[in-house]
Amino acid sequence: MNICKKTVISITFLFSGFIASAQVPNWQNMDLQKDSVFGISVEKAYTELLKDKKAKPVVVAIIDSGIDTAHEDLKNVLWVNLKEKRGNGKDDDKNHYIDDINGWSFIGSAKGNVNYDNLELTRLIRQQKTKFDTSKDTTGLYAYSQMRVKFDEQLQEAQQTLTGIGRFMQILDSMLVHMKNPNPTAADVDAYATNDPAEQQVKQVIGQQLPRYPDFKTFKEKELDGAVDHFKEQVDYQLNLDFDPRAIVGDNYGNPEEHYYGSSDVTGPGADHGTHVAGIIGAARNNNIGINGIADDVLLMSVRAVPNGDERDKDIANAIRYAADNGAKVVNMSFGKPYSPNKKVVDEAVQYAMSKDVLLIHAAGNDGANLDSAVFYPNRVYAGGKGTANAWIEVGASGPGDDESLVAPFSNYSKTGVDVFAPGVAIYSSTPGSHYDYHDGTSMAAPVVTGLAALIRSYYPKLSAVQVKDIILKSVSKVTHPVTIYINGEPKMVQMTDVCNTGGVVNAYNALKLAATY
Repeated sequence: MNICKKTVISITFLFSGFIASAQVPNWQNMDLQKDSVFGISVEKAYTELLKDKKAKPVVVAIIDSGIDTAHEDLKNVLWVNLKEKRGNGKDDDKNHYIDDINGWSFIGSAKGNVNYDNLELTRLIRQQKTKFDTSKDTTGLYAYSQMRVKFDEQLQEAQQTLTGIGRFMQILDSMLVHMKNPNPTAADVDAYATNDPAEQQVKQVIGQQLPRYPDFKTFKEKELDGAVDHFKEQVDYQLNLDFDPRAIVGDNYGNPEEHYYGSSDVTGPGADHGTHVAGIIGAARNNNIGINGIADDVLLMSVRAVPNGDERDKDIANAIRYAADNGAKVVNMSFGKPYSPNKKVVDEAVQYAMSKDVLLIHAAGNDGANLDSAVFYPNRVYAGGKGTANAWIEVGASGPGDDESLVAPFSNYSKTGVDVFAPGVAIYSSTPGSHYDYHDGTSMAAPVVTGLAALIRSYYPKLSAVQVKDIILKSVSKVTHPVTIYINGEPKMVQMTDVCNTGGVVNAYNALKLAATY
């Protein structure tokens, strides 16, 4: 998420304010008529449609940053490779992956794990820099120059934003000293008298946003410290041409067709994102702890391929193949990037998954962009005009209100390229260490649809991946009122059919009713 350097604080807080106002645990499972929030009616479906019905377990692969396999609300719903003996260092099932008990990691080895990585743009610049800094190839040089401009702009913005946040925090620290109160309330901030323009600006922002949090400490950790970490990671790792962590994986990275490398460590050092996604899909239901996932008879397979940075095409292709080969019937893909130098190998893996009757669910992205004109990867369109993946659902993020704010302001959208919207604002789910937290993004909306797909496939196992997709798309809750999107920061009222091809939000109750007669 890029934030304009001049308004980093105000925009960040405007965005977080939208999120904080919606914090109702499990709202994604609720029903609009009963609960007055635009959930997908999961609990209604269980109560009215699924009672006394039997389900068959469905394997769901989560291609992500890793999953905390010891989490209290996930440990009993993990996929277990029964053909493999834990910890004996042997490939018991002869699938070329040693000790793959709960899945596999393509971004690690016995030597350790990749946590941070570059953006794909950074990798492309580093790869081509030596060639084009002295090249006379005008065609290639132009493309490189365009990428270099984007890279330099992103790096400068991240550096300046980091400086701006630091200055904001310095001013705030000075104010706290003068207030003689390290943990002020909103009333304390409002009572602070100052004629300094910078302090007045900080006071205004803090006064507006602090009431949304239980205390000042939480506010500071979530907003200020979190923003510093975000942009510092960009400067130090994602946009650092001198940083390349790949050697620890130990593969022949220049060979995109290589399949057998990696590690059995499916948690890794940064499993927050993947653990949160996992909980949305299938956290153990009705166990009096944590949350209720959407699917009640699911086996969650962790396929670690997404670092803190951009994922690599080779790893994603292998992750999709691993999932398909090991029984996954639904795959969640909450990641994306604007460059894909090895799209061919990803396309081939997607085609392989299609041949195995696997349904792929992909997050549309969080750039507030129109995918009719902006391209992100992976996507369902095969390179070279060779068709599209039929069993693929592209998901945008919606909020809880049945009004013009329904489309989350960060969500990508498309009249043709996005299929459905699903709850993706302030979603409460599992985080590492048996904790729970609110996250937002299309990364949270995609697993809502993945959970729904798994629910359908578990209760109606004879349905194919393409049929399940058709059911989900045909059963959406249609949105007939205008919704707001933002173009260059300016609001614009559009119809829901302008932002996704179904014009609606997925609905479990409707989908399961349709599945019963499909």
